[in-house]
Amino acid sequence: MRLMRIKRDAIAPARLRWVKVRISDEMHAMVLPGPGAPLRFETREDPVPGPGEARVKVAACGVCRTDLHVVDGELPSIAYPIVPGHEVVGRVEALGPGVTSLQVGERVGVPWLGYTCGECAYCRSDRENLCDHPLFTGYTRDGGFATHLVADARFCFLLGEAGDDVAIAPLLCAGLIGWRSLVMAGEGERLGIFGFGAAGHIIAQVARWQGRSVCAFTRKGDVEAQRLARSLGAEWAGASEDTPPAPLDAAIIFAPVGDLVPLALRAVRKGGRVVCAGIHMSDIPSFPFDILWGERQLLSVANLTRGDGIAFFNVAARAGIKTHTSVFPLREANEVLARLRAGQITGAAVLLP
Repeated sequence: MRLMRIKRDAIAPARLRWVKVRISDEMHAMVLPGPGAPLRFETREDPVPGPGEARVKVAACGVCRTDLHVVDGELPSIAYPIVPGHEVVGRVEALGPGVTSLQVGERVGVPWLGYTCGECAYCRSDRENLCDHPLFTGYTRDGGFATHLVADARFCFLLGEAGDDVAIAPLLCAGLIGWRSLVMAGEGERLGIFGFGAAGHIIAQVARWQGRSVCAFTRKGDVEAQRLARSLGAEWAGASEDTPPAPLDAAIIFAPVGDLVPLALRAVRKGGRVVCAGIHMSDIPSFPFDILWGERQLLSVANLTRGDGIAFFNVAARAGIKTHTSVFPLREANEVLARLRAGQITGAAVLLP
């Protein structure tokens, strides 16, 4: 049992009293024991935050396409066992030595980028997303498919109290990497989005708020995703193989499908950009040079910076972003991943511990 001092009444004049609050010394997590293996539910001791770290009690954790890449063993250098999950919303429960930027009880978001060295050429040139010695939440350090996790306090975002935990969770990666992709796509008026899932449905709203027109490209026959796109203001929605009503100024590919690259290049005008937003993609097939010629650009996005997060959360609040979510208990993480793999999640999936 621990003693905590809390406000007794938020309306009456502030009076403080001491109450005993039971803090469990156990946590639960869905753990990946090896590549391609199903996650297993485990009980562990509560993690203890080290210097510069915070222990966060998880309130909600979004399920991202990158989690699939981790589980399926498609990313290199995974040290097993590992707890996936990097779209984490929770409350600070304990602080390690030296942490002054956070306070116990504050609501925070824990994103994909979990640590950078601060010393390599990329970190010294304000490109920490390309750090040579990074750590990533849910990939190279334990993530949020759990009741608790430990995070580097410097990489936690203060979220304040506005908004629902479940609605915010997808913003921590789908929103952040989508925002970085949108910035890299440039300021063109006509934007194509290939893959209208968690990231696509968030960034479509940002683009519409900015006054752009949006064309949404989905799997053939994915009527639900196309309906969602139109409801969010897309002027056109169709299959990835279809031709949009007019050439695009830029296209963002969120789906990890290399075959989409030639399709997107054909859809953009001369001088247009195609941005590959994922951390992993199937092989890109050969394509004729003429669909790249005309000063079209093909770009990739790698991770994010803390500056991206600050900028995006400011925009998300002003734009009134509304995430479309399906909620599942933590123990159903395997089933959720299977549905995501099969394209059976519309919008974003979120796990509750």
